Amino acid sequence: MTELTLQLPPLCFQEIRSELPHSPQNLLATLNSSHSHTVMLSWVRPFDGNSPVLYYIVELSENNSPWKVHLSNVGPEMTGITVRGLTPARTYQFRVCAVNQVGRGQYSAETSRLMLPEEPPSAPPKNIVASGRTNQSIMVQWQPPPETEHNGVLRGYILRYRLAGLPGEHQQRNITSPEVNYCLVTELIIWTQYEIQVAAYNGAGLGVFSRAVTEYTLQGVPTAPPQNVQMEAVNSTTIQFLWNPPPQQFINGINQGYKLLAWPAEVPEATTVVTIAPDFHGVHHGYITNLKKFTAYFASVLCFTTPGDGPPSTPQLIWTHEDKPGAVGHLSFTEILDTSLKVSWQEPLEKNGIITGYQVSWEVYGRNGSRLTHTLSNTTHEYKIKGLSSLTTYTIDVAAVTTAGAGLATSSTISSGVPPELPGAPSNLVISNISPRSATLQFRPGYDGKTSISRWIVEGQVGAIGDEEEWVSLYEEENEPDAQTLEIPNLTPYTHYRFRMRQVNIVGSSPVSQSSRVIQTLQAPPDVAPTSVTVRTASETSLRLRWVPLPDSQYNGNPESVGYRIKYWRPDLQAPSLTQVINDRLEREFTIEGLEEWTEYELQMQAFNAIGAGPWSVAVRGRTRESVPSAAPENVSAEAVSSTQILLTWASVPEQDQNGLILGYKVLFRAKDLDPEPRSHVVRGNHSQSALLAGLRKFVLYELQVLAFTRIGNGVPSSPLILERTKDDAPGPPVRLVFPEVRLTSVRIVWQPPEEPNGIILGYQIAYRLASSSPNTFTTVEVGATVRQFTATELAPESAYVFRLSAKTRQGWGEPLEATVITTEKRERPAPPRELLVPQAEVTARSLRLQWVPGSDGASPIRYFTVQVRELPRGEWQTYSSSISHEATACAVERLRPFTSYKLRLKATNDIGDSDFSAETDAVTTLQDVPGEPPSFISVTPHTTSSVLIQWRPPRDESLNGLLQGYRIYYRELESEASAATVSKTLKTPSALRAELTAQSSFKTVNSSSTLTTYELTHLKKYRRYEVILTAYNIIGESPASAPVEVFVGEAAPAMAPQNIQVTPLTASQLEVTWDPPPPESQNGNIQGYKVYYWEAESQNETEKMKVLFLPETMVKLKNLTSHTQYLVSISAFNAAGDGPQSDPRQGRTHQAAPGTPSFLAFSEITSTTLNVSWGEPAAANGVLQGYRVVYEPLAPVQGVSKVVTVDVNGNWQRWLKVRDLTKGVTYFFRVQARTIAYGPELQANVTAGPAEGSPGSPRDVLVTKSASELTLQWTEGNAGRTPTTGYVIEARPSDEGLWDMFVKDIPRSATSYSVSLDKLRQGVTYEFRVVAVNQAGYGEPSSPSMAVSAQVETPFYEEWWFLLVMALSSLIVILLVVFALVLHGQNRRYRSCSTGKSISNMEESVTLDNGGFAALELNSRHLNVKNTFSKKNGTRSPPRPSPGGLHYSDEDICNKYNGTVLTESANLKEKSVDASESEGTDSESEDVPPQHSFVNHYMSDPTYYNSWKRRAPGGRAPHRYEAVAGGEAGPHLHTVVTTQSAVFAPAGPGARTPLTGFSSFV
Repeated sequence: MTELTLQLPPLCFQEIRSELPHSPQNLLATLNSSHSHTVMLSWVRPFDGNSPVLYYIVELSENNSPWKVHLSNVGPEMTGITVRGLTPARTYQFRVCAVNQVGRGQYSAETSRLMLPEEPPSAPPKNIVASGRTNQSIMVQWQPPPETEHNGVLRGYILRYRLAGLPGEHQQRNITSPEVNYCLVTELIIWTQYEIQVAAYNGAGLGVFSRAVTEYTLQGVPTAPPQNVQMEAVNSTTIQFLWNPPPQQFINGINQGYKLLAWPAEVPEATTVVTIAPDFHGVHHGYITNLKKFTAYFASVLCFTTPGDGPPSTPQLIWTHEDKPGAVGHLSFTEILDTSLKVSWQEPLEKNGIITGYQVSWEVYGRNGSRLTHTLSNTTHEYKIKGLSSLTTYTIDVAAVTTAGAGLATSSTISSGVPPELPGAPSNLVISNISPRSATLQFRPGYDGKTSISRWIVEGQVGAIGDEEEWVSLYEEENEPDAQTLEIPNLTPYTHYRFRMRQVNIVGSSPVSQSSRVIQTLQAPPDVAPTSVTVRTASETSLRLRWVPLPDSQYNGNPESVGYRIKYWRPDLQAPSLTQVINDRLEREFTIEGLEEWTEYELQMQAFNAIGAGPWSVAVRGRTRESVPSAAPENVSAEAVSSTQILLTWASVPEQDQNGLILGYKVLFRAKDLDPEPRSHVVRGNHSQSALLAGLRKFVLYELQVLAFTRIGNGVPSSPLILERTKDDAPGPPVRLVFPEVRLTSVRIVWQPPEEPNGIILGYQIAYRLASSSPNTFTTVEVGATVRQFTATELAPESAYVFRLSAKTRQGWGEPLEATVITTEKRERPAPPRELLVPQAEVTARSLRLQWVPGSDGASPIRYFTVQVRELPRGEWQTYSSSISHEATACAVERLRPFTSYKLRLKATNDIGDSDFSAETDAVTTLQDVPGEPPSFISVTPHTTSSVLIQWRPPRDESLNGLLQGYRIYYRELESEASAATVSKTLKTPSALRAELTAQSSFKTVNSSSTLTTYELTHLKKYRRYEVILTAYNIIGESPASAPVEVFVGEAAPAMAPQNIQVTPLTASQLEVTWDPPPPESQNGNIQGYKVYYWEAESQNETEKMKVLFLPETMVKLKNLTSHTQYLVSISAFNAAGDGPQSDPRQGRTHQAAPGTPSFLAFSEITSTTLNVSWGEPAAANGVLQGYRVVYEPLAPVQGVSKVVTVDVNGNWQRWLKVRDLTKGVTYFFRVQARTIAYGPELQANVTAGPAEGSPGSPRDVLVTKSASELTLQWTEGNAGRTPTTGYVIEARPSDEGLWDMFVKDIPRSATSYSVSLDKLRQGVTYEFRVVAVNQAGYGEPSSPSMAVSAQVETPFYEEWWFLLVMALSSLIVILLVVFALVLHGQNRRYRSCSTGKSISNMEESVTLDNGGFAALELNSRHLNVKNTFSKKNGTRSPPRPSPGGLHYSDEDICNKYNGTVLTESANLKEKSVDASESEGTDSESEDVPPQHSFVNHYMSDPTYYNSWKRRAPGGRAPHRYEAVAGGEAGPHLHTVVTTQSAVFAPAGPGARTPLTGFSSFV
């Protein structure tokens, strides 16, 4: 009874109050067969809610658009109505609601979707634009009819056309794709106006045709020549033309004029063209002038229009009139006698008619009244003039004659009896008035060769000046015999020149003059603009400009100041142009940044230098690439139309910010604070500017943005964010309902708010009843919105109760949550679910279905389940949902990653708590999905002229969503930039142009392996733009497409290097490099030039240089190179696309040149008569060093004699010389120069012979004592110098040489004696010794010489004179016979005489030292008597002499050869090297005068051997030993050059081995 008391009062209250009417029932919509734009609705009248229905509201939804009220006041008595004003081919849904005094009731159920039948489009296409594309085609473009007028799905368009202004049938073109909004109408008549109409059609038929637009085809070239053409020659250089125009119908355009053509019959390619403006009155006439005289010409006339020339008239043969001939050629004189001479000539080059004869005239030079003339036949080319006066100068003229008269006379002067000669060279060249392009050359004429000068020739070196550079002819001046000044024209600005001249007379050309000074012409602005200027699209905001730079010869100024200026502007705006400056004269391309997207620009270039700028190039056009919109759609607004739908509207992107064709819009929306990332809704097409977002969460605040996109990508999203909340609705059920406290008579219920509140929660309703009672006997309690628990009391113990919990918003009570509880105290936690299973059939790429069997509920009903997911292999357990219904035995797990393995587990929750987690499922792998992102970092570069190389980076692994199978490359040809630019001139609306540009051929596709990240796309069309898009794909499908990349095909860098490179040395500083171009198939375009890289072989990094040749030459001279150096040369070719690969380096070595100066010149061990001179190798050898020349002489004459000594040292390793013929205290001037192929510059130094200032005085009391086996020297210390004495040196002078030389060095200062073994000295030679003290200042004064001491030891008996006499007598007969035979055989060879010269005060001596020997030069001014034989007892051999190793000694008086020894007296010696072998072949000395001479022993001394005279072991080669001579037998093998001043010992053979330096037996 208590329950009835609680529930009856509210039931009674509901019966007596009015409420909202119920929704109409059985709503039905049917098509009206009699009216195509109407639908009939019918419904059943609903319960009126205890208040009469006032009216009905009919709403409709068109094509899934938001509901809108169509009829707002349908009478209450109506149960049906006809809905009018609908659009064909659209789908409609209807719903109806009733309205009473309480308000508007619920809507009826929506009708099924109803589509109205299609009808033909009711409006024509709009914005029809027609433009002449060629002379036989017109491009027509349009935009579709308004979408509301389509009346169905457009299937295509019909274009019809006919001649404008003429009746007749239309011709039609069917465009079968509604996406194609253009048509190129072809096969039209040239230069004809057409009217054109377009209509759209759909499945129901053809719509309305547009208003006709008219357009002309472009002009064509005339198809007929001018008529009635007449021609005649007016004079010798002019032809007159008369003609009538072609018929008007054959002109095919606007007559721009006529071209008169004439060409020589023998040279058809040498056509002369004269343009004549059209004259529309009468007969046309014109002239061609400056033709060749008396020449056969073919001539014709043609008419031309803007596109080109029409056909020429039939050629007619016309002869120009005869005229006076030109000058005769090659005038010359022969057989010149006192009273006659013969003159000869050749036919004139310019006959200008038929030569009828020649006139020869002559007169005395300067006497005009004495002229005589003689006429000759046309076959005579020489004439003998007689009756001349002897030794008289005549002027002689020869002229050819035609019927028009005598031509230009060729004149020359000649003196009778004086044959002409070659002229002399001009002299005194002076340059003045130097300008950028000319200079004045003044000169003194040379000898005229006894005749007049007929021509002056100026030659010059251009740019590179030097003895090795070539001379070219710069200018010739004729018929100015008395010229002394010439103006040299056509010079290149800012270029070095050096001039020389020749003068030419009748005989020939003179030698060249001396060169002028080097000049440099002044600077001038460049004469030309960069060539081959092209522009390519680089990006959305940049254009790449390419050009061929100016060659060096066209800089006209300092190369460092040469640069380029780029001017660019938008042709559609009046804004001033912008400029960019490039200061690198070698630059070949430049990218202009910061431009507007999808915009056309015009560009020009000029070159400039320090003086000024050159001309502008021809303007080129380029368009930046299509880009993403730079602005967002305008006027974005949002309105919530229901609890799950929001309607967005917007306006288009401003025209200047669209940056391409808008393909559609994207709406970005995100539930604020709920969704991590925004989702997108795509609206295709640029006509729809609204979108209905459906399926949204109820009563949730959304952030919304709209952006436009082109084919390139997404534009800028709208800003600020639009915030809009969906409308509220009845809430969802509360969640996590549990009963934490259960007693026998009470329970406490706890819940959480609904997960989908769908509005503001206003309160909760708890209803409960016994499970066994009637369903309508609930006890109901309402609580506030903030209450989360409720305790129900007075319950029956051990009974089951059903609790129902619901939430309330402004829209009413929501769906209830129902649970059962038993009033008992015996409860426990539930058992975990079991038998977890994921059916494979329920697994998708991003979701799966988990099934389970619930475990025991522990006497307390399960309230909900919690699912956890773990990603394998290393993921953590994550809770997927903790509010799964207690009644569920399966759950859909979503938001998973494709192709990923997971494990799942489950737990149950009842009023007591959570169960344990169930056992994990087996690993389950989601299916693959399409890759989530495209390949990245895509680059497309030209590879050849018909292929491109595509490179990319694979998608990230986490976005592959499966096993990557490969990549798909989409590519298509875009319209060329040039044609796009042409069309844009005539289009009225940019949108029409964009429609054409995007409606290209469909994409072609190629597949690439998943292991590749590069692909070469081949067989593309040249000089076309292509668009390339990449996707990645797996077994499921393709990834989204990458952003399109554009590339221009047809230009690629050369694929191969130049071929057949040859490097040839020209001079010591020049190499000539020649090559062949790369193979044609690898050039990938026109070769613009080459880059020549060259460097020294040993140091590439420091010496590498590069020379750029912009003209396609295949030869270059590399100049200013280092002499005798190995160079490596590598060449690459380049074209407009870039540089090709470099060739393999080729070697070349420059020629040798004269070396530089030796690096140093030093002197050491300077005594009063000797010194050592040494020098360093030149820093710049410039070749292979062959040797050195040492020249020395006293600064002042010594005893009236100034002697110059020249020593040639062969080889490079020996760079020192011992000089032993100095005079005490005399200063000498030394010069050293190195030799390769020639001698280099000298290094000079002065040195003074000792003793040095501050050196010690001479030692005293030098005494030599001799024992049986050694010599002992003793001395007493002399005066000390500035510093203490540090040691002593002993010098010796052998009697056979007569020169002092160092004998022993480095004797300690404490020593006063020194012993030498006699075995170390040469037997039979006497020696003098002296001692020199040494301190830090140098070598001191030598002591007085000791007495002469013989080095001979005691001889055995068989060497006594009496023993030798007996032996000689006993063999006398044999010896006499032998001697007699030898005398008879060799008398002539053994005695040869030469004259003996007298001594003079100046003399030169020249010696050459081969690098094969250690040699020293011994010179002494004393006169010594030397025998030609050297005796040695007992036949023992003398020790070997130090070999000078091939000394060359030059002497003016060639000396005689006596017993193998060359002897000569004093002579004036020349600085001329003569080989020793040449010295042997000289004349013999005079036999009457005994020679008085001194020996000069030339040999080099190593300081380590100065103290040792060692005996050489027997058995040495013959040229290196002294033979013992007995009783007059002589056989010397050492060749000695003897003068009054010196003697030179030279070995007989150049290959002789040289003994150690020094004397024969040094200690």
